[in-house]
Amino acid sequence: MTTKTNELTRIGVFYDGTFFFHASNYYNYHHDRRARLSVGGLHEFVRSQAADSEGVDVRYCQIVDAHYFRGRPRAQDAEQRGMLARERAFDDVLVREGVVTHYLPLGPDGEKGIDVWLALEAYELAIYKRFDVVVLVACDGDFLPLVRKLNTIGTRVMLLAWDFKFTDADNKEQETRTAQVLLDEVTYPIMMHQIIDDRSRRADPLVNGMFVPPRPVRAHPATNGTSPVVPTQAELPQQTGRIQNLQPGYGFIAPDSGAANIFFFHAELLNADFNELRTGQRVTYALGSNKRGPCAISISVLDRPAAVGAAAA
Repeated sequence: MTTKTNELTRIGVFYDGTFFFHASNYYNYHHDRRARLSVGGLHEFVRSQAADSEGVDVRYCQIVDAHYFRGRPRAQDAEQRGMLARERAFDDVLVREGVVTHYLPLGPDGEKGIDVWLALEAYELAIYKRFDVVVLVACDGDFLPLVRKLNTIGTRVMLLAWDFKFTDADNKEQETRTAQVLLDEVTYPIMMHQIIDDRSRRADPLVNGMFVPPRPVRAHPATNGTSPVVPTQAELPQQTGRIQNLQPGYGFIAPDSGAANIFFFHAELLNADFNELRTGQRVTYALGSNKRGPCAISISVLDRPAAVGAAAA
């Protein structure tokens, strides 16, 4: 650990957006936290961790640059999938936290070139803005050359690393592990999952601040005081039903038509958060399909929370 007095420690943060989104989904849908990662809370944790690692007061550790890199679908594709509003809302979060966004359009083969762009940008900015510490929110071993180049110019690298696994909607176990070569080469490897799950830090405001607090449950707006306004996609025939079953990240709808229960994924919700759903809520949806067969897409919740509670009683 280095020892400084009042010299400013300049920090640059660089997000592999796909990895960050994947980790945030894990905590929101598969972890006991049931909450998304907070960008602002994560930045406060970074400043505190950098202060401890560098041996300075936290006031002298400042994030002077932050950048978010991700491939994303075209606006038309995102709108058709009901994703456009959610993407814009997250962009607003990044803007409020002073994070510069870098997007590449997703092609037929998925995300291409975004890792190279992140590495080039991080290295160039480390030279011109003279970062003392570069923070990588990433797990891919492809960033090893970047870490080594940053080491050559004397920039310390902090890696926010997550290892986690869960069972997906297809009942397959998914696992994410940070490349060992990155952990071996960076100056400050921080195992985030261990810090978050450390029972001795359960009441630590820095740890709890890394998660978005739950939103208050509010009734949906209504046209006449009783009937909620529900967004629809005119080009898709609308079906109606009730939430029959909920699992981490997915669930099943019982159609009013009496057909078999139909699967849905959390990302298909248009006007509600998945963690706020309750069995018995009425919904509208369109019919889609995935590799397992028919599924519900473009789902809108009809019932107000109070109405659901009254029906259950």
